[in-house]
Amino acid sequence: MYYPPRFASQIYTGGQENLPLVNFLGKVNMSVITGPGYYISKKMGKAMTDYDMISEGDKILVAVSGGKDSLTMLHLLNERKKFVPVKYELLAVHVDMGYPCHRPEVLSKYFNSIGVKHHIAKVDILKGGKTRKDISCFWCSWNRRKALFETADKLGCTKVALGHHYDDIIETMLLNLFFQGEISTMCPKQELFKGKITVIRPLAYVEESLIVKFAKSADFPHHKCSCPNAVTSKRTKMTEILTDLEKICPDVKKNIFRSLQRIKKDYLL
Repeated sequence: MYYPPRFASQIYTGGQENLPLVNFLGKVNMSVITGPGYYISKKMGKAMTDYDMISEGDKILVAVSGGKDSLTMLHLLNERKKFVPVKYELLAVHVDMGYPCHRPEVLSKYFNSIGVKHHIAKVDILKGGKTRKDISCFWCSWNRRKALFETADKLGCTKVALGHHYDDIIETMLLNLFFQGEISTMCPKQELFKGKITVIRPLAYVEESLIVKFAKSADFPHHKCSCPNAVTSKRTKMTEILTDLEKICPDVKKNIFRSLQRIKKDYLL
């Protein structure tokens, strides 16, 4: 998949999908990353450059749920510190929602093994006698996000990195179109609270299928706490719709993603 340069400082050494990006800082050596991680890292680098996600001296809170997306993001952000010219600090934060299946100690051990500072934020979402089936997707997400922002403010992090990827952005666009009646999606970079905290999504250009391949080869800890609403969620339905559409239009995801960058205002109501 090819994304044209957005800024004059970016040029490619050719028109191929996987050729390395060259910018004013010179060529980047990514020999320390191999396999699927190499291609994910390049797409991350492209997105972070396009949207100016990371600046010198940033302290970045990396939200880690324990799933493949957030662990992949953390792993590669940590690996990229070895060769990128911009210096930044990472703080992995896991929000313990109080579910019996949560095992934050597993993640703590992993964070220590890769040399990343971490913090476990606790939220008792089941207080008041609620069960997991009583909790909606919105309520769970809102409480987790609130805990992340409060932790970022408390620990002096000005950036919060979330693990949403290319497919998530497309599915969110469809969700908002079908269920909210609006054309919008997740932004790769978004300032909140009058610029006090900036949310970044380094995986914005990375397909979920590539993350799955990388996760299979990575030595990630097994930390799965399945949501009882996962199978029946609206997002799952969007995934099913896209899978069906790909059978007749293989480029449907690419086209939806590109449409968000190619708005023709003269043809809107």
